[in-house]
Amino acid sequence: MRAIQITEFGGPEVLRPAELPDPVPGPGQVLVEVSSAGVNYADTHMVENSYLSKAALPLVPGGEVVGRTPDGRRVVALTDNGGYAEKAVVQEYLAHEVPDGVTDGQALALIVQGLTAWHLLRTSARIAEGESVVVHAAAGGTGSLAVQLAKAFGAGRIIATASSKEKRDLALELGADVAIDPSTDDAESLKERLTEANGGKKVDVVLEMTGGPVFDASLAALAPFGRLVTYGLASRVPPTPVQAAQLMARSRAVIGFWLMHCLGRPGMYREPMAELLAMTADGRLRPQLGGVYPLSEAAKAHEDLRARRTYGKLILDVSR
Repeated sequence: MRAIQITEFGGPEVLRPAELPDPVPGPGQVLVEVSSAGVNYADTHMVENSYLSKAALPLVPGGEVVGRTPDGRRVVALTDNGGYAEKAVVQEYLAHEVPDGVTDGQALALIVQGLTAWHLLRTSARIAEGESVVVHAAAGGTGSLAVQLAKAFGAGRIIATASSKEKRDLALELGADVAIDPSTDDAESLKERLTEANGGKKVDVVLEMTGGPVFDASLAALAPFGRLVTYGLASRVPPTPVQAAQLMARSRAVIGFWLMHCLGRPGMYREPMAELLAMTADGRLRPQLGGVYPLSEAAKAHEDLRARRTYGKLILDVSR
């Protein structure tokens, strides 16, 4: 089968096409004939071995696929790597049937980024009706869905951040009340802009995946009993260490989130996934598809993603 394999860790340049034997499913697994594979920011960390879980070489990256099982079911599934290929082995319990009316790209947008956005708001932040929510990287795969879900879940004011006017316009179109440019080396400046965007009041919830000054500013902008949910480090710059006294002084919380901890837990995978697919099928949720790349151009997809040239969900067309 055709696949993308890495034999050394590094940047996008280590992603190379290869011909590999077909994978063989074991007990509790199913083989998927892949039609499309999703690209996530986490993949860029996996390729350079800076992800939360360490990788072993050689490696076929890719954590999500959509395709057909041998019995003809059309499924979307999480994988333990191996997604950038014509065939992938997945755990049966992680394969979710895709309803009619939901495209491959939409399904792939939901399996990691949609589930992440759902859990950021429901499980980690425990959003209450009327609360203000800051969504950083609001035009990205997770952010664009988080804006829409925050609105559906009753947020009082949604403040989006994005790096270009086009991305900010998209966030507003998806339901954000205001969109600002987060670019800064000065946490104090961004804190003031976030507060100003909330009508001069501190904010209740922040979904943060950048790190560095953006994390620092977001923490400083939290109201009493506010929650900052951190789920990434896209800038690869760690934030200032958080001291317990900082949290106690304003009754603030910093909560980490990693989707892998939801797998296998009752009610945390199939149920929210079914809700997201149903919302997409009837038009209440609009996953944003940002670009389709041939499988052979996986390196280009990583380059564009790391350079912030993209929005929404990136897809690899395995037929090309």
